[in-house]
Amino acid sequence: MDFPTISVSASLPGGSAEIMASSVATPLERQFGHIAGVSEMTSASALGSTVITIQFDLSRDIDGAARDVEAAINAARSYLPANLPTNPSYRKVNPADAPIMILGLTSDKFGPDKLYDEASTVVEQKLSQVPGVGQVTVGGGALPSVRVDVNPNQLASYGLTLAVSSPR
Repeated sequence: MDFPTISVSASLPGGSAEIMASSVATPLERQFGHIAGVSEMTSASALGSTVITIQFDLSRDIDGAARDVEAAINAARSYLPANLPTNPSYRKVNPADAPIMILGLTSDKFGPDKLYDEASTVVEQKLSQVPGVGQVTVGGGALPSVRVDVNPNQLASYGLTLAVSSPR
């Protein structure tokens, strides 16, 4: 039996799990709660990402539910962080489906960052274009990043600037 289920994903690079839950997941969940036929809603937040899974009554048409979810995402946009790089995305899923293929990439020549970059920019895109493929997920790697909030006035009071120099 296929349960009408929609998964919503949102990302905010550098956002802690707590920030993702309170600033991203909560406003979305409030909007999704107004959709007719929602039987269950769960969410999981981690560093930089939130995934909300919405399950609908069996009588609910999945395409109509998807339109309602899209409208709810648009309605929640003004309550989401202004620095959210992209709108949350959604996709129809079947929770009974299991992965049919898992690939592992290794290399003696390239490090994990390069492998992750290739997997997310080349492999994921090519596999997503194969007819019949519903979802491609890249995991297991993370590109290093640092987010710094700077008060330029306070920095200037210490005689410092925002000039960046390359490591030697």
